[in-house]
Amino acid sequence: MNTKTTNVLLVGVGGQGTILASKILTEGLLSFGYDVKMSEIHGMAQRGGSVSTHVRYGEKVYSPVICRGEADVVVAFEKMEALRWLPYLSAGGRLIVNNHEIFPMPVILGQAEYPREIEKYLSASAPGTLVVEAAKTADELGNPRVMNMVLLGAVVKTLGLDGRDWGGTLRSCVPPGAVEINERAFAAGKTLLPG
Repeated sequence: MNTKTTNVLLVGVGGQGTILASKILTEGLLSFGYDVKMSEIHGMAQRGGSVSTHVRYGEKVYSPVICRGEADVVVAFEKMEALRWLPYLSAGGRLIVNNHEIFPMPVILGQAEYPREIEKYLSASAPGTLVVEAAKTADELGNPRVMNMVLLGAVVKTLGLDGRDWGGTLRSCVPPGAVEINERAFAAGKTLLPG
Protein backbone atom coordinates (compact mmCIF):
# COMPACT_ATOMS: atom_id res chain seq x y z
CA MET A 1 0.00 0.00 0.00
CA ASN A 2 1.21 3.50 -0.83
CA THR A 3 2.19 5.30 2.40
CA LYS A 4 1.48 8.75 0.92
CA THR A 5 -1.76 10.43 1.98
CA THR A 6 -3.92 11.25 -1.02
CA ASN A 7 -6.20 14.29 -0.84
CA VAL A 8 -9.46 14.45 -2.80
CA LEU A 9 -11.73 17.49 -2.66
CA LEU A 10 -15.28 17.15 -4.03
CA VAL A 11 -17.11 20.46 -4.48
CA GLY A 12 -20.50 21.39 -5.81
CA VAL A 13 -23.85 22.94 -5.10
CA GLY A 14 -26.44 21.58 -2.68
CA GLY A 15 -28.67 18.96 -4.27
CA GLN A 16 -26.06 17.65 -6.74
CA GLY A 17 -25.23 14.51 -4.75
CA THR A 18 -21.75 15.58 -3.70
CA ILE A 19 -22.16 14.12 -0.20
CA LEU A 20 -23.39 10.72 -1.48
CA ALA A 21 -20.47 10.47 -3.92
CA SER A 22 -18.07 11.30 -1.08
CA LYS A 23 -19.68 8.72 1.18
CA ILE A 24 -19.32 5.99 -1.46
CA LEU A 25 -15.71 7.00 -2.11
CA THR A 26 -14.96 6.89 1.63
CA GLU A 27 -16.73 3.56 2.23
CA GLY A 28 -14.97 1.99 -0.76
CA LEU A 29 -11.55 3.18 0.37
CA LEU A 30 -12.19 1.82 3.88
CA SER A 31 -13.18 -1.55 2.42
CA PHE A 32 -9.85 -1.64 0.54
CA GLY A 33 -7.94 -1.26 3.82
CA TYR A 34 -7.04 2.42 3.72
CA ASP A 35 -7.21 4.74 6.70
CA VAL A 36 -9.71 7.41 5.60
CA LYS A 37 -10.81 10.71 7.04
CA MET A 38 -13.73 12.71 5.62
CA SER A 39 -15.01 16.17 6.44
CA GLU A 40 -18.01 17.85 4.81
CA ILE A 41 -19.07 21.49 4.77
CA HIS A 42 -22.52 22.64 3.71
CA GLY A 43 -23.35 26.09 2.39
CA MET A 44 -26.00 28.39 3.81
CA ALA A 45 -28.82 26.85 1.78
CA GLN A 46 -29.72 23.17 1.71
CA ARG A 47 -30.11 23.42 -2.05
CA GLY A 48 -28.12 25.99 -3.96
CA GLY A 49 -25.40 26.66 -1.40
CA SER A 50 -21.81 25.57 -1.84
CA VAL A 51 -20.96 22.07 -0.58
CA SER A 52 -17.47 20.65 -0.17
CA THR A 53 -16.17 17.34 1.07
CA HIS A 54 -12.58 16.61 1.98
CA VAL A 55 -11.53 12.95 1.65
CA ARG A 56 -8.01 11.98 2.73
CA TYR A 57 -6.73 8.42 2.57
CA GLY A 58 -3.51 6.48 2.98
CA GLU A 59 -1.79 4.12 5.39
CA LYS A 60 -2.37 6.50 8.32
CA VAL A 61 -4.28 9.79 8.14
CA TYR A 62 -4.37 12.19 11.08
CA SER A 63 -6.59 15.06 9.91
CA PRO A 64 -9.67 15.22 7.68
CA VAL A 65 -8.97 18.73 6.41
CA ILE A 66 -7.21 19.54 3.13
CA CYS A 67 -5.30 22.82 3.18
CA ARG A 68 -4.92 25.21 0.26
CA GLY A 69 -2.50 23.88 -2.34
CA GLU A 70 -2.68 20.28 -1.06
CA ALA A 71 -5.50 18.58 -3.03
CA ASP A 72 -4.22 15.89 -5.39
CA VAL A 73 -7.62 15.84 -7.08
CA VAL A 74 -10.36 18.47 -7.07
CA VAL A 75 -13.69 17.33 -8.50
CA ALA A 76 -16.06 20.18 -9.32
CA PHE A 77 -19.69 19.21 -9.88
CA GLU A 78 -20.30 22.72 -11.26
CA LYS A 79 -17.97 25.07 -13.17
CA MET A 80 -18.06 28.09 -10.88
CA GLU A 81 -17.27 25.84 -7.91
CA ALA A 82 -14.10 24.82 -9.79
CA LEU A 83 -13.08 28.49 -9.80
CA ARG A 84 -13.90 28.90 -6.13
CA TRP A 85 -11.85 25.89 -5.03
CA LEU A 86 -8.97 26.10 -7.52
CA PRO A 87 -6.54 27.45 -4.86
CA TYR A 88 -6.80 24.10 -3.07
CA LEU A 89 -5.33 22.16 -6.00
CA SER A 90 -1.71 21.10 -5.56
CA ALA A 91 0.95 21.83 -8.16
CA GLY A 92 0.59 19.00 -10.67
CA GLY A 93 -2.81 18.04 -9.25
CA ARG A 94 -5.75 16.94 -11.38
CA LEU A 95 -8.86 19.14 -11.70
CA ILE A 96 -11.98 17.34 -12.95
CA VAL A 97 -14.73 19.78 -13.93
CA ASN A 98 -18.28 18.87 -14.81
CA ASN A 99 -19.31 20.94 -17.84
CA HIS A 100 -22.41 22.16 -16.04
CA GLU A 101 -23.60 25.57 -14.86
CA ILE A 102 -25.96 26.37 -12.00
CA PHE A 103 -26.67 30.07 -11.77
CA PRO A 104 -26.59 31.45 -8.22
CA MET A 105 -29.37 33.78 -7.09
CA PRO A 106 -27.47 37.06 -7.82
CA VAL A 107 -27.07 35.91 -11.46
CA ILE A 108 -30.72 34.86 -11.68
CA LEU A 109 -31.77 38.27 -10.30
CA GLY A 110 -29.54 40.12 -12.77
CA GLN A 111 -27.29 41.49 -10.02
CA ALA A 112 -24.20 39.64 -11.24
CA GLU A 113 -22.91 37.82 -14.30
CA TYR A 114 -21.86 34.21 -14.49
CA PRO A 115 -18.11 34.15 -15.29
CA ARG A 116 -17.32 33.64 -18.99
CA GLU A 117 -14.72 31.29 -20.45
CA ILE A 118 -14.22 29.45 -17.17
CA GLU A 119 -12.73 26.42 -18.95
CA LYS A 120 -9.97 28.52 -20.57
CA TYR A 121 -9.03 30.10 -17.26
CA LEU A 122 -9.01 26.75 -15.45
CA SER A 123 -6.92 25.05 -18.13
CA ALA A 124 -4.41 27.91 -18.11
CA SER A 125 -4.21 27.86 -14.29
CA ALA A 126 -4.12 24.09 -13.88
CA PRO A 127 -2.66 22.14 -16.82
CA GLY A 128 -4.15 18.91 -15.40
CA THR A 129 -7.70 20.17 -15.94
CA LEU A 130 -10.21 17.78 -17.50
CA VAL A 131 -13.65 19.09 -18.43
CA VAL A 132 -16.08 16.16 -18.57
CA GLU A 133 -19.67 15.85 -19.76
CA ALA A 134 -21.05 14.22 -16.61
CA ALA A 135 -24.43 15.98 -16.77
CA LYS A 136 -24.87 15.10 -20.43
CA THR A 137 -23.84 11.49 -19.77
CA ALA A 138 -26.38 11.19 -16.94
CA ASP A 139 -29.09 12.62 -19.21
CA GLU A 140 -28.19 10.09 -21.91
CA LEU A 141 -28.53 7.31 -19.34
CA GLY A 142 -32.06 8.57 -18.67
CA ASN A 143 -31.60 9.98 -15.17
CA PRO A 144 -29.94 13.39 -14.57
CA ARG A 145 -29.73 12.62 -10.84
CA VAL A 146 -26.92 10.08 -11.40
CA MET A 147 -24.51 12.78 -12.53
CA ASN A 148 -22.74 12.34 -9.18
CA MET A 149 -22.07 8.66 -9.93
CA VAL A 150 -20.69 9.58 -13.35
CA LEU A 151 -18.25 11.96 -11.63
CA LEU A 152 -17.43 9.34 -8.99
CA GLY A 153 -16.49 6.90 -11.75
CA ALA A 154 -14.17 9.54 -13.22
CA VAL A 155 -12.58 10.16 -9.80
CA VAL A 156 -12.01 6.46 -9.15
CA LYS A 157 -10.27 6.12 -12.52
CA THR A 158 -8.14 9.21 -11.85
CA LEU A 159 -7.05 7.72 -8.52
CA GLY A 160 -6.09 4.45 -10.24
CA LEU A 161 -8.69 2.53 -8.23
CA ASP A 162 -10.94 1.56 -11.14
CA GLY A 163 -9.67 -2.04 -11.08
CA ARG A 164 -11.12 -2.55 -7.60
CA ASP A 165 -14.62 -3.92 -6.94
CA TRP A 166 -16.89 -0.99 -6.06
CA GLY A 167 -20.14 -2.95 -6.57
CA GLY A 168 -20.70 -3.86 -2.91
CA THR A 169 -20.11 -0.30 -1.75
CA LEU A 170 -22.49 1.11 -4.37
CA ARG A 171 -25.18 -1.41 -3.44
CA SER A 172 -24.85 -0.62 0.27
CA CYS A 173 -25.13 3.16 -0.22
CA VAL A 174 -27.96 3.61 -2.75
CA PRO A 175 -31.61 2.47 -2.56
CA PRO A 176 -32.19 -1.02 -4.05
CA GLY A 177 -34.31 0.34 -6.90
CA ALA A 178 -31.53 2.72 -7.96
CA VAL A 179 -28.58 0.30 -7.92
CA GLU A 180 -28.63 -0.59 -11.62
CA ILE A 181 -28.74 2.99 -12.95
CA ASN A 182 -26.06 4.08 -10.47
CA GLU A 183 -23.80 1.20 -11.51
CA ARG A 184 -24.25 2.16 -15.16
CA ALA A 185 -23.48 5.81 -14.38
CA PHE A 186 -20.37 4.84 -12.39
CA ALA A 187 -19.13 2.68 -15.28
CA ALA A 188 -19.85 5.47 -17.79
CA GLY A 189 -17.84 7.95 -15.70
CA LYS A 190 -14.74 5.79 -15.98
CA THR A 191 -14.93 6.07 -19.77
CA LEU A 192 -14.89 9.89 -19.75
CA LEU A 193 -11.18 10.10 -18.98
CA PRO A 194 -8.38 9.36 -21.42
CA GLY A 195 -6.38 6.17 -21.03
